[in-house]
Amino acid sequence: MARVLIYDAFENRIYTYPDLRENDPMPYSTGRTLTVGEFRGESGSNTLWTTTAAMSAWNLTRRSYGQGIHVGYAFRRIWEGGHGTRSQHYAGVAFDVGQGQGSSARNAIWRAADRTGAWGYVEPQSLTPTWVHFDRRYGTPACSGTTSGYPTLRRGSRSTYVMILQDALSTMGYDTGSRIDGIFGARTESAVRGYQRRTGLTADGICGCNTWKKLSTSVLGVGRTQTTID
Repeated sequence: MARVLIYDAFENRIYTYPDLRENDPMPYSTGRTLTVGEFRGESGSNTLWTTTAAMSAWNLTRRSYGQGIHVGYAFRRIWEGGHGTRSQHYAGVAFDVGQGQGSSARNAIWRAADRTGAWGYVEPQSLTPTWVHFDRRYGTPACSGTTSGYPTLRRGSRSTYVMILQDALSTMGYDTGSRIDGIFGARTESAVRGYQRRTGLTADGICGCNTWKKLSTSVLGVGRTQTTID
């Protein structure tokens, strides 16, 4: 069973879907074109998250392609690793698909994703010769000179990036509350300040470029700890 959190940027609201089975369709996906199990992939987490925008982009791509799309990798939690330090997979908005479908099928999937115009990024095929990557990243990266980083977060922020932050901090032993909820409140702010003080950063309670760099590097792939929350 899985607890799925869906962030809607238009309403700035997070919807919770508890107790979904592996064969249930992902919330906001069309029909059975994407199940919870397919979205989960190899993640061992019981709590998953994504956005309504990512699901809408998936629906458009699936409709444009007109056939089933094999999903190799979608969701991961940052302590599980498997991707870069600030991967959009940890935000639940990235898909690596088409593995084993053959080059002609992957080319068709890439074209379908690209022509929707719904994804923030469709990776050039030269960089992913055996799969297709697309993601629905959002927000302005905290670090300049990149389009792939995470945005600056502060008290009052709501997003799947806040979910990553709460996940990372709790895994490193900082108290952000009893559950991941994607809402940057007082306890998350206190946890950010505590992490910043301990690691020699300016303890302003804001997760900007330097805090993201240090925190994501520290927690990447360390595995679930006794303090990790769901």
